[in-house]
Amino acid sequence: MHWFLALTMAVSMQAAEDLRVGRAAVVITPEAGVPLAGYYSTRFANGVHDDLQAKAIVIATGDRRVALVACDLIGLPPAVLEEARRIAAAKSGIPEGNIMISATHTHTGPLMMGGGARDAAYGGTLPAAQKYLSELPSKIAESITSAVHDLQPAKMSAGRGQETSISFNRRFFMKDGSVGWNAGKLNPNIVRPAGPVDPDVSVLYFENASTGEALATYVNFALHLDTVGGQEISADYPATLSSILSKVKGPRMLTVFTNAACGNINHIDVSTKRPQKGNEEAAQIGTVLAGEVIKTYARLEPAAPVTANVRSRTLALPPAAIQSGDQARARQIATSLESGGKATFLDTVFAYKVLDVVDRKGKAYDAEVQVVALTRDIAIVALPGEIFTELGMAIKKSSPFPMTIVVELAHGPTTYFPNEAAVPQGNYEVVTSRVAAGSGERLVDAAQKLLAEAHAAQR
Repeated sequence: MHWFLALTMAVSMQAAEDLRVGRAAVVITPEAGVPLAGYYSTRFANGVHDDLQAKAIVIATGDRRVALVACDLIGLPPAVLEEARRIAAAKSGIPEGNIMISATHTHTGPLMMGGGARDAAYGGTLPAAQKYLSELPSKIAESITSAVHDLQPAKMSAGRGQETSISFNRRFFMKDGSVGWNAGKLNPNIVRPAGPVDPDVSVLYFENASTGEALATYVNFALHLDTVGGQEISADYPATLSSILSKVKGPRMLTVFTNAACGNINHIDVSTKRPQKGNEEAAQIGTVLAGEVIKTYARLEPAAPVTANVRSRTLALPPAAIQSGDQARARQIATSLESGGKATFLDTVFAYKVLDVVDRKGKAYDAEVQVVALTRDIAIVALPGEIFTELGMAIKKSSPFPMTIVVELAHGPTTYFPNEAAVPQGNYEVVTSRVAAGSGERLVDAAQKLLAEAHAAQR
C-alpha cells in the first residue's frame, strides 16, 4: 500500500513538473463608430471605457496542447470561430479540436451576430461591422500563438467558491399565472423566481513551477454581462475582476473570465428599488466576485496530474418550429419597423427569429459540445449559445468529475437554449430561440456522454 502511494505521488510530481502553461492577451477593441450589440436598437460606439481583449491560456503536457480562450464580446459567429481555430492551428500546431473559444457576452461590445435579420436591421451590414468581423479571427489566433511563445514550467491548483448576492433568476412566476421576464423592481405581481441561480465560482490558478510567479487565473461564474449600457465600449464587470486580481497577484497575471450557464440569470435584484445600471454597477459586481475569488485562493488544492484529454461531438439541431401564418406576420412586423413603425418588444423579437428560421429552409444548426478533462477531478465543458442555468447545473450534478466547469457561448449558434420546462412558459428567451424545443437537453445528454468517456480514459 505504501509502495502504491509513493508511486502515485511520484507520477503526480512528474506530471506536474511536465506541465507548461503560457498566457497572452490581445486587444480587440473596435474603432469608434462601430455598431454595438446587445439590444433591439441601433447604437454606435462613441468612446472606450475599458478595452476588449481576447485572452488565452495554453496548457501543454507531454505531447498535448490545449488552448482556453475567452473574448470580451457578446458572442462569436461560427464562421469567425472556425477561421480563428484554423489560423491558430496552422501557426501554433495546436489541433483545431483542442482549441476552446468562448465569448463573455458583454453588451457593450461590437455587433457580432454574424448574419440574420436582426443583425442587418441594427447595423451588421455596415462597413465598420464587416471590417471588424474580417479582422477578428487573426487577432483571436494571435492570442493563442502568443500564449504558446509564453509556455513555461507551471503548477495548477483549483478551488470553488460560492457567491449568492449578485446573481438573480430573471424569470418569475406572476400572480396572473404567467411567467414574466425582467418583471421590474418591486413589482407586486411577482410571486417568486421561476428558476434557480448557480452560485459556483470555479477557479483555476496557474503559477510558475520554479519562481511561484502568478501566471493566470481562470474564473467561471453564471451571470449575464449587461450591467453597463450606454455607448462606451466596455468589457463589463470582468474588467474590474481582472484589475483587482492583478493587484493581488501581480500585474503580469492574466485573468480569464468565462460565463457559466446563465441564459436566464442577470444582476437585477427586484426586491430593491436601487438603480442597477452603469459603470459603477459593473465595478461593484466585479469587486464582489473578485472578493470571492481571493477567498478561494486560500482554499486552492494542487491539481495533478494534468492530462488535457479532449473530446467533442457536433450535434445537428433542427430549427425552431414555425406555425402557419408566422412568416406572414413576421414580414409584416419587420416591414413596419423598417419604415419607422413601432411594435411591441416581443413582437419584434418574434419577427426577427421567424425570418432567420425561415431563411434556413430547414437546415440544421451545427452545435459542438466540447469537453477538456484537465485532471482526474477537473473537466471543462464548452456549449454553444446562451444556456439556461438548469441545464448547466444538470451537467455538473451528473458529471463524474468532482469539479466540472460549464462554459457557454462557445462553438455554435449564438441563440438561447431554454430547458424544456420553460418552453410552454414562453417569454423572451423562448420566443427568440432559433433551435427546436429540447435542444438544450440534447446538449446536456451529449456533455454527459463525453464526460463519462473522458473520465474513463483518465483511469
